[in-house]
Amino acid sequence: MKPTMKGKGGQYQQEIIALRRHLHRHPELSGEEYETSKKVQEQLEEHGIHFNSGYATTGVLGVIEGGKPGRTVALRADMDALPIDEKNDHDFVSEVEGVMHACGHDAHTAMLVGAAWLLKEVEEELPGRVLLIFQPAEEMSPTGGAQPMMEEGVFSEHQPEAIFAQHVWPDLTVGQVGVRRREITGMSDNFEVVIQGASGHASKPHRTTDAIVVANQVINALQSIVSRDVNPLSASVLTIGKIEGGSRYNAVADTVTMQGTIRTLRQEIKERVKDRFYSVVNGVAGSMEATAHVRYWDGYPATINTPEWAEQVCATSQALLGDEATPEIEPSLGGEDFSRFLLEYPGAYFHLGVASPDDEEKKQLHDPRFGLDEAALPIGTELMAQLAVDALYRLADR
Repeated sequence: MKPTMKGKGGQYQQEIIALRRHLHRHPELSGEEYETSKKVQEQLEEHGIHFNSGYATTGVLGVIEGGKPGRTVALRADMDALPIDEKNDHDFVSEVEGVMHACGHDAHTAMLVGAAWLLKEVEEELPGRVLLIFQPAEEMSPTGGAQPMMEEGVFSEHQPEAIFAQHVWPDLTVGQVGVRRREITGMSDNFEVVIQGASGHASKPHRTTDAIVVANQVINALQSIVSRDVNPLSASVLTIGKIEGGSRYNAVADTVTMQGTIRTLRQEIKERVKDRFYSVVNGVAGSMEATAHVRYWDGYPATINTPEWAEQVCATSQALLGDEATPEIEPSLGGEDFSRFLLEYPGAYFHLGVASPDDEEKKQLHDPRFGLDEAALPIGTELMAQLAVDALYRLADR
């Protein structure tokens, strides 16, 4: 009979919580996940799970070989933290100044380790194998860690026929799972614009080109792209997140630097916004006798689920958590490096509810006060393990 994971996450609940809290205390930035990777390897080794390491420097690939011949399914968790100074007051706050697991990757890693333990217990009943991907550098857009792992041969021996990943989601309560049949997260491009004007004394602005005034006009004009150049029914966002300029109150600024992001769901909308972005920036700056130097980085593609495997996430979630476990959700314009795995392999990405039902204020991802209800951890652990089982059995029936 097909193994069931329902209720089995509880046996490891304390260990999973302890691992998550350890990782939370000791966060590491993208590409620097050395101790995190070491901890993952120790946890796999203690349970007799075979693994290889060193992909994209700190990535780990665990392998659970089933006792029956069959296909290959992969599960992925990201490991890196963010350059954010934590403002929580619980007893496992980050001990690394200016670095925090504000996106829940500590929970992702701990849950995948727990799922590995559950799958190891039933390995003889598995028709095929499960790959356990612990990925670095998810937050390091546009490079990321998924593409480097694939380029360095993480799937050179075994190619997954379905791949899954989850992300903690504070807009859903514990016991809820959000998934979509197609697009679930957006494209995430980044840019930097340097406005070059001409400095001078603040009392004689007519002899200068004020880069701050030019930047102000550029920012205002950029907002017209989403409101006037894109179909209102097509999701798009253009945000200036950082601006720096000027050196003294009585000197006109000659240089202003702006950084921001463009988020879209569809390729044709992205290209339209990107084209208009260049036109607006250069046109407005030129009309005010300034110059604009633009650097643009094409970021992660949209995360587009395979309908078959998105439906499997729904079915597995409802079997574990009840028929009401999968409410309808809207796509997010957040970027996600897992999208690059889905460009190469079928699979699904989904949201795991982590908000307490009685939470009055739900702190969002990337907030220095972000937190989660740890009751979600055994749920996410069971869900990932059961997905692997259900996918293997589904593939075996073909």
